[in-house]
Amino acid sequence: MSVYTDEIKKKISQIVRFPSYQQPAENGMPFGVPAAEALSYFLGLAKSMGFETHNYDNYAGEVIFGEGEEFAMLAHLDVVPAGSGWTHEPFGGEIDKENARIWGRGTMDDKGPAIIMLYCLKALKDDGFKPNRKIKLIVGCNEETGWACMDHYKKVAHMPDEGISPDADFPVIYAEKGILHLKLKFTVKGAKFAELTGGERANMVCDLCTASADASFGEPEKFGLRLEGGKVVSRGKSAHGSTPEEGVNAIEPMLRYLKLDGIADLLFKDKFSLATLEDETGRLTLSPDVIKSAGDEVFITCDIRYPATYDEKFILGKISSYGIPYEVIHSQAPLYGEKDGFLVKTLCEVYNEVCGTDVQPIAIGGGTYARALKRGAAFGPEEAGEESTIHQANEYITFEKIEKCFKIYKLALERLTK
Repeated sequence: MSVYTDEIKKKISQIVRFPSYQQPAENGMPFGVPAAEALSYFLGLAKSMGFETHNYDNYAGEVIFGEGEEFAMLAHLDVVPAGSGWTHEPFGGEIDKENARIWGRGTMDDKGPAIIMLYCLKALKDDGFKPNRKIKLIVGCNEETGWACMDHYKKVAHMPDEGISPDADFPVIYAEKGILHLKLKFTVKGAKFAELTGGERANMVCDLCTASADASFGEPEKFGLRLEGGKVVSRGKSAHGSTPEEGVNAIEPMLRYLKLDGIADLLFKDKFSLATLEDETGRLTLSPDVIKSAGDEVFITCDIRYPATYDEKFILGKISSYGIPYEVIHSQAPLYGEKDGFLVKTLCEVYNEVCGTDVQPIAIGGGTYARALKRGAAFGPEEAGEESTIHQANEYITFEKIEKCFKIYKLALERLTK
């Protein structure tokens, strides 16, 4: 066990207690008070270790170690909202010794890995390691809701060309699907329902949808719904928007109960005739994650992850052909790195060496800060075959995961910056 393990656990527990999902801006805190407090905590911890730190207007911060050609480690301190269904306090940072884990939103995505990365720098510094590159540990506060943090950082500081982001999967990610968040507008003439609402973020599968409706729609129970407090309620299970199959979307049964089968079929079955698009980065996914009604109009925000060899223009062209008004809320081009390049190859070798495996680089549907770099790769912390609780209730990181990530990240930094 590393001599830093207990400290890492303690610091992960503490930083999780800041509910740093995006909240209203105020007094120089563009993403709300908790996000700014989490950033201040992280930079204060780094400064106490003797590192140079910078806070860029509470959008992002950085920790610097070494001199020379720059190398980035990109993590984020913002989180998605807790959502429903928790049996542990989502922002409690509970250290559960019996089950050898820490519970809380952000433990895996991405506060836990950010703290582990910081302690890797401390360990290297304590070992007397002198990197031949300037390592920049850059932490953003708006990764989950738009990347304004990275846009601001690039305006006021210098983004390295190469680096890693501990915000995805091992052994290493060489490619990521393109991302589109679209807000679609459907007109429903003479709607006999009101207050239709559901979902919290475009990149979280909707786990709760409610509406007020008259008795003409029939019994909610026949659609798996319930009457609660005078409203019709649909409950599902949240998951990351890039892996909607791991969740249960609460919007579809509500649409079918409200006799909006045409909308349900388009979004959950036909998917604008895009569902068959596929390449080595996977198949296109479309997840309707946020819904809200206003009079005769229903607005639905969808998370679309499209294969990396396609482009946004093609996807939007297919959607436009249906004649449904929409607004692009968020867009990120795909990442397609060199599978056999030095960065990806080194990271994969490090993972295999530490874990005693012989696996190859992979592609994902998620989107990471690696896209902010000319040569970037996502690197952990999740692994094939393990339970994922990212963007779900009862998110946690195990003590074993902390130890493993510490070993992997420390060795990777040594190899890439020596």
